Order: sequence, then structure tokens, then C-alpha cells
Amino acid sequence: QVQLVESGGGSVQAGGSLRLSCAASRVDMHMAWFRQTPGKEREGVAALCQDGLPLYTSSVKGRFTISRDIAENTLYLQMNILKPEDTAMYYCAASTEYCGLHRSFFTYWGQGTQVTVSS
Repeated sequence: QVQLVESGGGSVQAGGSLRLSCAASRVDMHMAWFRQTPGKEREGVAALCQDGLPLYTSSVKGRFTISRDIAENTLYLQMNILKPEDTAMYYCAASTEYCGLHRSFFTYWGQGTQVTVSS
């Protein structure tokens, strides 16, 4: 069983930055960040494959950076130039077999951390 605990969410003005953290029992897996707003499907934001390859959805390319600290068993999402449309609950996810941005292939999930961006 893989435990995932997100932190770092909060409220920020447009143009600001936040760094999300996901403390994991292990990070030698394919890992990703997803986000969800009420009434919408959970969407993949960024993924980090086990070999270190990063993947991003187009709307965050150039603004968000996914990384991990293997020694600390922590996954990060650095979010810069935040926009109101980035407002969502952000979830950390992990998979032993799949690396990508499709939520249905991820097995392990955290409880989420809220990000609110005001204009």
C-alpha cells in the first residue's frame, strides 16, 4: 500500500506562486498531479515517470514544474504565474505500471489540497 499526503495549497492572487508537496511512502513509481473542480472531471496536470521524464498538460506548460526528492520521498509541483482557472483541489497520484495524465490508470491517491487563485 502506498500512502500519499498532499500539502502546500492555499489562496494566492493571480500571478503568484505556490509549491505543492506530496509526502509518499515511496516515490520510485510513476507519479502525477491531478486537479478537480466541482462538477468537472479530474484532469491530469503533470506526471513524472519513474525514469524522470516529465509530462504536462498544455495549459500549464512553462508555468508548472513537477519534481521529486527521492531521499525525502516527496513529490513536488511548483506552480508559477497562477491564474484563476488554476483554482481546484489538487491530488497526488501514483502508479506502478502507467505514466501519463489519464486518471483511470492510477492506483493510489491522496486526499487533496485546495488551491484558490483570485483575480
